[in-house]
Amino acid sequence: MVALLTCGPLGAQPAPFDMTGERPIEDQAPAPKQQEQPSRNGPADGIEGEKIQLAPVKDAASYRRHIVPFASLSLTGEVDERAWSVYLTPAQAAAGGDLIFEYQNAVVIAPESSVLSVFVNGKLVGEGPVQAGGKPESRRYKLPSNLLRTGSNEIRFRVQQRHRTDCTVESTYELWTEIASGKAYIQFEGRDAARLTTLEDIQAVGVDASGRTRFNIVAPAFDQPSRTAALMRLAQGLALLGHMPAQSFDVRGDLPELGRAGELTVLAGTVAELQPLFPSLPGEASTTAVTALVESRPERAPILVLTGPDWSAVEGAIESITRVTDKPANVARDVIETGRWRLPQAPQVISGKRLPFSALGVSTTEFSGRRFRTAFAVAVPPDFYANAYGEATVLLDVGYTKAVRPGSRIDIYVNGNIASTVPLDSSGGLVRHLPINVTLRHFHPGANLIELEAVLLTDPDRTCAPGTAASTEPRFALFDTSEFAMADFARIGRLPDLAAAAGSAYPFRSSAKPIALHVDRAETLSLSAAATFLARLAVAGGRPMAIETITSPVASADREALFVGAMPQIPKSVLTEAGIDLNSQISWGSSASSEVLADSRAAFDAWQTRLNGGTWRSHLRGLEDWVKDTFDISLNSLRLLPPDEAPFAPPDTATLLIAQSSNPDAGTTWTLVTSPTPEHLRDAVSTISDVRRWSQMSGHISIYEPVNDRISSIPAQHFEFVETRPPSLANYRLVLANWLSSNILVYAVLLVCLVVLLGLATASLLARLGRRQ
Repeated sequence: MVALLTCGPLGAQPAPFDMTGERPIEDQAPAPKQQEQPSRNGPADGIEGEKIQLAPVKDAASYRRHIVPFASLSLTGEVDERAWSVYLTPAQAAAGGDLIFEYQNAVVIAPESSVLSVFVNGKLVGEGPVQAGGKPESRRYKLPSNLLRTGSNEIRFRVQQRHRTDCTVESTYELWTEIASGKAYIQFEGRDAARLTTLEDIQAVGVDASGRTRFNIVAPAFDQPSRTAALMRLAQGLALLGHMPAQSFDVRGDLPELGRAGELTVLAGTVAELQPLFPSLPGEASTTAVTALVESRPERAPILVLTGPDWSAVEGAIESITRVTDKPANVARDVIETGRWRLPQAPQVISGKRLPFSALGVSTTEFSGRRFRTAFAVAVPPDFYANAYGEATVLLDVGYTKAVRPGSRIDIYVNGNIASTVPLDSSGGLVRHLPINVTLRHFHPGANLIELEAVLLTDPDRTCAPGTAASTEPRFALFDTSEFAMADFARIGRLPDLAAAAGSAYPFRSSAKPIALHVDRAETLSLSAAATFLARLAVAGGRPMAIETITSPVASADREALFVGAMPQIPKSVLTEAGIDLNSQISWGSSASSEVLADSRAAFDAWQTRLNGGTWRSHLRGLEDWVKDTFDISLNSLRLLPPDEAPFAPPDTATLLIAQSSNPDAGTTWTLVTSPTPEHLRDAVSTISDVRRWSQMSGHISIYEPVNDRISSIPAQHFEFVETRPPSLANYRLVLANWLSSNILVYAVLLVCLVVLLGLATASLLARLGRRQ
């Protein structure tokens, strides 16, 4: 097979292609040291951003590259920052350019004591006062060519904000600065920066103005079932190369509009199939497989061409894409690659591992405000099973002055949920390795975000004298010698478990056999949804998976199976095994408007609350909620046997349902991805492919409701354990401890039985050996 890169030779790349992004965290560049800047009444020394007016690009000699991989970037509180990486081609790195962005902030922010800073590859490129409270403001910072580099470049926005008039902790929640995603970009001089010349340059496709990435797979013969498996492999390989947080795929038979930001069009087909769409194919394509990056005319947009004289040659060209991203299924990952949306990347922690904050991207920081906040990410493996009893420990090295009053505290959040709180006494001083136990209840397989917040109360803040300047005297310090320690935890797989599928592509990633894929019809909407879903699984698992298409659930045999399609086309046997009400095939999505239904449901709930108010049922419900919130005890945990699962009927407000169940004939799983219509299926799968929503999946069934932009989940009442580790008494003990902690009534019954047995044994011994009167 010949790999032809018509936009530039392979030998011109400055370094060999490296897909080892999941390297140990210690190898990554440390974050710039964070320290509060003194208050300033004017611009930063020589690096105040130039005030500019943003306008559409009309100069053909320049190229814009959007850099914010989110729908919106909001920096909140008194101190906040966000860092991620942007891949640049050799031409982009050599060209240099200007970093331009538009921002707006809360009107209550005091510009004379608030600073917005921008770092590129650890170097401060510009900063200035936060002063866009009335209307958005634009800034431009020059990026010298020797600052940028081929490959990944770290972008970091950091803000320090103070309130104009209020000194309370509550007022810090009113502070925000928002970077407009569509108006934050690097502008390069010259159109050469837009060219993609080698396969690794696919990583430079980037994002559009809304922070999303799109791959258009143009395959004229996509409706032939024999082509589906190879096209799904292609989608996985492209997703792993791009590795952006919100990627979607459009499988189609015609050319889309070319030249749009954050998009790459891929032509996949034989020469005879592609010639009518794109006449200027490489000449070698008529005799051998070709992988070529070409440029369209007149748009000058990059196009990836995968072609050959027959389909087997095209499959060989597709494998040239997936081969560079492939990894052994049985090799554990040390790091979960999150660099395109959060740096540093999340190290995978296992039992007994300790990591210093310096390795987690948290630098030594001094703070003079009221609410300090920082964050880091760690990942746990897919067979993590310690959510009912386990604990991790944060060992903090901190210092705080005597000005800090009683009532101050340190809070730890895990994935947005409060996990621990520790009060600070009023003595002040340095504290070495202050232990804070963090429950593992809110951890899930894959990357987890841990946030540390220090709430500091002082007498001057309570007084808050008018006209008093914000103090720059540090009152709190966090040192990077602090550590995160993970205790031993149970490791065993559970099925079904959508959280493990979302976080680590379990059990698909470790499957030794091809994944059985069932698509209701080989049409563009369902194939696009399947490609997007499989691509997201590949990114979660860190490797592409082999695919084999099937036409009947019976053909899935002893393999993992994925069923994708509109609900009316899904086989009834699959719906039954997934626990879905069969009536949903007709009734789901039949309402005229899900928004009207949502309003009706809200009105119904309001009337139900009004009618039930004051009754014994509402009091009982309130008592049940109080027991759950206070003691984490629910009625489900007070059962000897799990309740039967009633068939689930998705609400009309939902446009996507994902369900997982056991294969009825083997110890594998069936995973169902369905919607009321093919249009809903494509759009909803594209929406949840965003990493922010994707990580919300869990349990046995998850549904997406666009009305409130939320994924809701139903926990599995019946699941089976799957051995993932060699047999070990120590691991079995931990598994049993977590299971009993989840089933406290069983634990209580066993405890009573053991006490009774001990009593009977003691009585028997005393009857035989005791002294008789």
